[in-house]
Amino acid sequence: MRENSILMNIGMLLEMAVSAGDRAAVTTGGRSLTASELRGLARAAARRFRGRPAVLYLGANHPAYPVALFGAALAGVPFVPLNYRLGEEQLSDLRSRHPGALELHPADLDALVEPGEPGEEPEEAPGQAPEPDGDAVAVLLYTSGTTAAPKAAVLRHRHLLAYVLNTLEFASAGVDDAALVAVPPYHIAGLANLLTNLYTGRRVVYMPAFDAGEWLETVRREGITHALLVPTMLARIVAAVDGDDAGTPTLRSLAYGGARTPRPVLERALQVFPGTGFVNAYGLTETASSIAVLGPGDHRKALASDDPLVRARLSSVGRPLPGVEFQIRGEDGEPLPTGETGLVFVRGEQISGEYGGRSTLDEGGWFPTRDRGRLDEGGYLFIEGRADDTIIRGGENIAPAEIEDVLLAHPGIVEAAVVGVPDPEWGQRLVAVVAGDGEPEEIRRWVRERLRSSKTPDTVVFRARLPKTDTGKVLRRVLQAELENTHA
Repeated sequence: MRENSILMNIGMLLEMAVSAGDRAAVTTGGRSLTASELRGLARAAARRFRGRPAVLYLGANHPAYPVALFGAALAGVPFVPLNYRLGEEQLSDLRSRHPGALELHPADLDALVEPGEPGEEPEEAPGQAPEPDGDAVAVLLYTSGTTAAPKAAVLRHRHLLAYVLNTLEFASAGVDDAALVAVPPYHIAGLANLLTNLYTGRRVVYMPAFDAGEWLETVRREGITHALLVPTMLARIVAAVDGDDAGTPTLRSLAYGGARTPRPVLERALQVFPGTGFVNAYGLTETASSIAVLGPGDHRKALASDDPLVRARLSSVGRPLPGVEFQIRGEDGEPLPTGETGLVFVRGEQISGEYGGRSTLDEGGWFPTRDRGRLDEGGYLFIEGRADDTIIRGGENIAPAEIEDVLLAHPGIVEAAVVGVPDPEWGQRLVAVVAGDGEPEEIRRWVRERLRSSKTPDTVVFRARLPKTDTGKVLRRVLQAELENTHA
């Protein structure tokens, strides 16, 4: 694909969708846009965007989102969806990084999806539009910043097209297929869901704001066949189900990802959605969405197996997508044998690994995900947390994820995070921050009985809830700052 990517632009996905038949492409609040209507609006938006250094999108899920995305692509302008939920100071900082950019605020969105606006410029000749360039910047996405300040990941047209074209079949969806998108538009999953569903011909149904009860009602009302959730959303939906069946017979596929999913939540979800195929999707902003998946068959097989190695795969993120390679390396940079835990590197056409013109790919094209993980003999990838999260206690590297899994299996705990705070004797001391019920000593004993004593939290701190991003990732830097002031 790389040889021809220089002539490609994600706008071609919209053209392909129109060629496959003019059916509904996007639905919000009972209103739908067909693929051709979406193309017409995107072309009008492109005339408005052309010449700007970037287009900033500061709204929720809305039909204007795909119009703005494709309008920017057709205009040859980077599209930058920002987290509109941030505080004014944080949002102002991000906006200041794009001087001269056109900003689309909530009040601007309805006008963007109205055809034939007064004063609209006439259709331009094809020669006036920029030539498609696969190496041009398509989207700038700010990372969630769980351990550091957010930075803009650069996704070029060729990265996004490689992900879509290498992993999906064009126009493969059934005429009644519909995908419910509740993840925010400034997350890589929101972007990827639009591109992949448009390419396969599946109607996208947007939820402007997530609510567990409304999500279930929307699945039933719209006949939703596919959906993607982050773990916090899945947990709330499972809790909202009354009984042992969610009552969503049309839902064939439910993907989850963006953060670690507590095993009890997943097992309950498999129970209440008995006819649904589950997909665990692992990816990063810098990898243009998913790079590994654990498919429906893997989920059911692992859940039903008596083999501990197979059953353990329910906690994995599956195997690499086509065109993607994984490598596990030690601290010295050398590849590790199967089964050993180290740093996860990934390589493939869809991998960007670029921030503001600076590539982090090594000479072999490998991207350091900064996740710690291991591969089993079947090629299944197990993620054990971020390298930055590793706690060094008495010279031993401890992955918080292992302890957190044990804590989340406790019947009284609903959220858990383990961080290290400075300690004069051990270097770092383990502090478990939990939401739920229980006694500190009883919780410590629970962990000690399942892990060795060196991995038992020295301190257990209770919170009403843990600070998280919109996609369910624990904001460890917030907890770290709090605990270093109170428990160091």
